Amino acid sequence: MMILIFGFALSNEIRNAQVVVVAAQWDEASLALVERIDQSRYFEVVEQLSSPDQIESSFRQGTAKLAVVFNANFEQKLQQSHQVQIQLIGDASDPNTASMVIQYASAIIGDYQMELFGTQQMPYRIEVENSMLYNPQLESSFTFVPGVMTLILMLLGAMMTSVSIVKEKEMGTMEVLLVSPMKPIWVLISKAIPFLALCFVDVLLILVMANLVLGMPIRGSLFLLLAESLLFIFTTLALGLLISTKVESQQVATFISLVGFMLPAIIFSGFMFPIENMPLPLQVISNIVPTRWFYEIISNIMIKGLGLSVVWKPTLILLGMTVFYIALAVRNFKIRLE
Repeated sequence: MMILIFGFALSNEIRNAQVVVVAAQWDEASLALVERIDQSRYFEVVEQLSSPDQIESSFRQGTAKLAVVFNANFEQKLQQSHQVQIQLIGDASDPNTASMVIQYASAIIGDYQMELFGTQQMPYRIEVENSMLYNPQLESSFTFVPGVMTLILMLLGAMMTSVSIVKEKEMGTMEVLLVSPMKPIWVLISKAIPFLALCFVDVLLILVMANLVLGMPIRGSLFLLLAESLLFIFTTLALGLLISTKVESQQVATFISLVGFMLPAIIFSGFMFPIENMPLPLQVISNIVPTRWFYEIISNIMIKGLGLSVVWKPTLILLGMTVFYIALAVRNFKIRLE
């Protein structure tokens, strides 16, 4: 299973990256170049815009990775002055992907220029101007910080919680809890509270270090960011509690948490490898991995400065996962009491 997952998912190659194109007026030359970009296996032109002011909206909604902007009278300038400019704007909230899509697009434009002018010397030239939105310096911390925060919370929440309850079973102290007047839900909550506090402290430490040491800004609402982090902590704790009610040893709990959840959490979060580059079955599987949705939330809030109006969908998904995990954990725990 790992061979299949890693073989298909671990790829830095960009495929079918969404592109929006901007032109005040269309002509034969600009349409031909757009068609060349769209026909490439690297890109998919999803929208034609009339103004550069609409680009940021597409980036904020996550519907595009790259914007190609044509100057007015593109074909006329190309024929008369033999020099024309094209602007490539990348969504640098993911700096690696932004660099690669701009390199691919520049190569396609270069090939198009060679077909038009062949080996003719200047002044026959199509100039390409590159710019990066949200992360103009291409700082790696913009990807590193949200990704590491996601993985740390997953590790502490799921693995440590699952091991803590299973440990009670192995030590024989679970019988004491079973004969106590406490309801199962309170037993589970009491085991989760210390890790809830620990995870939230880790969130605060990561944000302080990211801002003061790495110089990463928090462009969105800090309150919303902390609230979303708290929701994800609840999700991971609920998942850990569910694991603990299904296994009988710490070794099995650790194995399930690390191999069964941690590795897919890394692969399918979108932190290291773009999900859109994966085969369709793996993209479908990624929808049930909590880290994917939290990484999307935290990236949109911290890097793009978006609010609840944009991240409400992944928020509801995480909330639904949390309720589902808790319900299963309580149900399984009750069965063991009988």
